[in-house]
Parts: sequence; structure tokens; C-alpha cells
Amino acid sequence: MPDFQVDDNKLTLKVVFYGPALSGKTTNLMQLHSLLNPQRKGELMVLETRDDRTLFFDMLPIGLRGRSGLDLRLKLYTVPGQVQHDSTRKAVLSRADGVVFVADSQPSQQDNNATAFGNLEENLEKVGLDIDTLPLVVQFNKRDIPGVIGEQELQTRWAATPWAPLMMASALRGEGVIETFRVLLDRLYSFADRECHLEQQHGISRETFVEGLSAGYGERHAEL
Repeated sequence: MPDFQVDDNKLTLKVVFYGPALSGKTTNLMQLHSLLNPQRKGELMVLETRDDRTLFFDMLPIGLRGRSGLDLRLKLYTVPGQVQHDSTRKAVLSRADGVVFVADSQPSQQDNNATAFGNLEENLEKVGLDIDTLPLVVQFNKRDIPGVIGEQELQTRWAATPWAPLMMASALRGEGVIETFRVLLDRLYSFADRECHLEQQHGISRETFVEGLSAGYGERHAEL
């Protein structure tokens, strides 16, 4: 549920990048930090173990202001993919307003994708969230690697789910990263506007929300 502090006129939304180990969750955040130029952007905090895997979480804050003076902040997190850190994944998922599930496109990783998605569903339920209603985007990453499963096959597999169509990406190259994020923002806006009346009370339209938070360098921000 959005964290709306009425006295301070501040709204904080939480987005979590979830998926199996080494699927590219942290790389997505690093590319967003590099490629995006929203109205406001904080520093990317990365916590790593000695083997360069995410230990607790990474976090990237970005934001914008509405006509009402609303201070809208979006905090992006990743979670560790390793099984032994499941309690950390669950803690980071708590009170999430949206999720990007980052899957690995390699054939050898499909079982890991399925296990991680099942784990996401279980942990969401444990923290009181419903995977069927939560704003969620599924990204299949590592499209630059030879021999990955074809896009059409993946789209067909997921066609009957609420999360179709899938997003394709090569996070290492920065391809599909902003596009994935914009789809998530579009789905998140419907949820946030319903809960906090973004357009009616604060003058933040869907276009302003999506473009204002996902503008790249050289792109004009939506007018507020």
C-alpha cells in the first residue's frame, strides 16, 4: 500500500525487482541509474558480498513533484536471488506497490525462473499481497546471449497469464530496461491514482507520472 504522509504531503511508492540469482536484477537498477534523468534522483546504494552477488538489497530513489506540492518518491529495490536469503527477500517485498520479475532467457535457467516465480507468489502471500492484483511486469533478460529461448515461444507460454505480454531485455547493454520500467509505471499509476487520487488532487496525470519518472537524458519532462 502506498505510504502517504498527509502532514508532509509526501507519497512514497516501493518497487521491487525480483527473480532468480544472477538474472540481472542489479544490472537493471544500475542501468536505470545511468540512463534515467527524472526530476529528482538519489544515489544508487549497492550492497555486495565477496562473490559480487547482492547480499541484502540495492536501492535507487527517484521522484517528482505534483502541482499540489506533493513530494512523490519512488524507491526501487532488488532482492538477493539465493535461496538462503529468502527471509531478506520476504522483508524487502513487504509493503511493495509494484514488482518487476527479472527472468533469465537461457534454456538451462527455466527451472530456476519457475522456482523463483513460485517463491515470489508465496512470499507475497506471506506479507499480505496478492500477485494477481499487484502491478507486476515480467522481463526476460539476457537476450544478447546466443541460444536463448525464442521470444514467440516465451510469449505463447505466458499468453494466458495476467502479465502478458512479456518484456524482452539485455540489461547488460541497457536494451529493454527503460521500456520495462515504463510498463511497470503505467500499471503502477492505475493503482496509485485509485489509492491517492494523483490526477484529481495533485495534478499528476498518467503521462506525467510515466514520463516524469522515466525520462532519459535529452528527453523533455512532462509539464506539471
